[in-house]
This record gives sequence, C-alpha cells and structure tokens, in this order.
Amino acid sequence: MANGIFLIGAVDAFPFLDIQIGKYLAFMLLITWIVIYKSLSVQFFHRDFLIPFIQHPVNSFVIGTWIAGVSVLCNVFIKYFPEILLITQAMGILNTFLWLFFLMNCFYNFKQLLSDHQDYPVHGAILLSTVGTQSIIILLNNVFFRFPVYFSEAIIILGFIFYLAGMMLIGNRYIRQKGWTLADDWANTNCIIHGALSITGLAIVTTNTFTPEFVTVFWIIVFALLIIVEAIEVIRAIKRIKLYGWNKGIFTYQITQWSRNFTFGMFYTFSLVMHKNPFYPIDDHLFQFQEQFMRFWAWVVLLALIGQIAVYAKSRIEAFSAGKNRQIQ
Repeated sequence: MANGIFLIGAVDAFPFLDIQIGKYLAFMLLITWIVIYKSLSVQFFHRDFLIPFIQHPVNSFVIGTWIAGVSVLCNVFIKYFPEILLITQAMGILNTFLWLFFLMNCFYNFKQLLSDHQDYPVHGAILLSTVGTQSIIILLNNVFFRFPVYFSEAIIILGFIFYLAGMMLIGNRYIRQKGWTLADDWANTNCIIHGALSITGLAIVTTNTFTPEFVTVFWIIVFALLIIVEAIEVIRAIKRIKLYGWNKGIFTYQITQWSRNFTFGMFYTFSLVMHKNPFYPIDDHLFQFQEQFMRFWAWVVLLALIGQIAVYAKSRIEAFSAGKNRQIQ
C-alpha cells in the first residue's frame, strides 16, 4: 500500500520515476501484490486463523489495510494501465464486498472495545477502520463514476465516526495504563492518527464533498497533527537509540513500520489533489505554502520509502544468513 500511494502521489514530483519507469514500478507492485494477497487469501480462509482473527478486538482491524491496499492498486492501474479498466472494476467490486464484511466486523469489535474490553491496549491499527472505509469511496469514484454527493458524504462521515471512536479508545488506553513509556509502549501504528485523517481529506477532495472553507481548515488540522505526532516519533526514536542502540532501536524491521510510509505518502497525495482541484480554491498564502511544502515533502516520502525498503532487505539478509548458519551447525 505504501509503495502504491507513492505511485499515485509523490511520484508526481519525480518526472523520471513517473514517466520513464512508472509502468515498470506499477508492474512490480502488481507482482508483489499477487504474492502477498495469495498468501493472505490462503490464510484468511483457514478456519483456525479466520475465527480467532476476526474476533480479536484490535488485530481484526488490519483487514482495513488489505482493503486499502487493493484500492490503492486499482488507482495505480487507472493511472498507468487504463486499458485494463474492466479488470480494475472487477477488483473494485470484490474489494467492496470485502469492505462490507469488514464493516460488520468493525461494528462488532468497536462494541467489544467500548463495553467488554475497555482496558485493552489499543493502538493506531484501530484507525484502519477509517482508512479502509475512506479508500472504498475513493476507489468507487475513481474506477466507476462520480457517486451522488450525499452517498459519498455518508461514507466519509462513517469513516470519520470510526476515527473519533478509535481516538477515544487510544486516548483511554494511555490515560488508564500506568507506567507506560514512550520508547516501548508507543506503537508504530500510532502515526495513523494523522494518516487516517489524510485519507479522509483525500476522500473529500476526490468526491468534491464539503465546502472549500471546511477543507482548508481540515488540511491545517491534519498538518498540525502530522507535526505533533512525528515530533513524538522523533523523541521516541532518540529514547530507543539511547536504550537499545541504533540497530535494535530503530533499524530492526517490523511490519508495522510501513504505516509511516503510508501516512507520509497519504498526506502528500491529499495535498496534491486538493492543490490541483479547482473546486477547492484556497488563499494565495496557503497555496504558496503548500507548493513549497510539497516540494520538500516529496523527498521525505521518497527517502522514507527507500529507507524502509533497506531495513526490510537487511532483515531478509540477516534471516537468510541465520538460516544458513543453522544448517551448517
């Protein structure tokens, strides 16, 4: 998903990557998607995995990543392979049915967390309820046709309600939990605090819902949250380096680290679409600021993505070396 978001957003700032090799990158993304989703599909329909997974009060929200991943891939296809529209639309329909299943699961597990599991250590993964929901309305409007405003608004508002419920539960977790530390108890997925709002903003500017004034204020709020949350992340990184060193502190691979690449890329994409959409005229000062910021932020998105790929590659090399050593012994 993080790589796909780069291809529909920040790649715009790098003409060589977009024009010269964009199709090749999109094809590589498709291959990666097939490998990952083949494994997920086999696992998902295994009874011993499915029932405990969907009943888990937090991990079940990860399905929102699967939905958003397909939505992003479909948007990449629309951009680079418009000639396979029917295939893209078929994927969009299947993804919508998966979202309907996810929607029922969200209602069930929000009820569980709000009533029976109030002390559960909730983290940013719960906000994938918003991410998956907003990705669907973006997908439907881009791949099929522009839906009626009231329909788009209803889905966007539903996603925002999920966001408010999720934020209440995350706040409750850190208020109730005693003795928690930033280094060990602040989850990588908490950056979705601003990422979920970025995809909400993207849904709004894609569907031309809500007023230009609302969107301007909304963008400023998301930008402020981005600065606040990532400042916390920097402090957390410093604390982890002091406690565990550079390698274990920040360069040990965890799959949840990709959430940062998603959030960075999503804020750029939200800003880009808002910036280009004539339906949302904005103040000249903010317009100029966005232009300058996007030039800088595109590089942040690209370098963060390269860095995460490097950390992932390092983990695979280490795992391969460890496996060879065990065989020798």
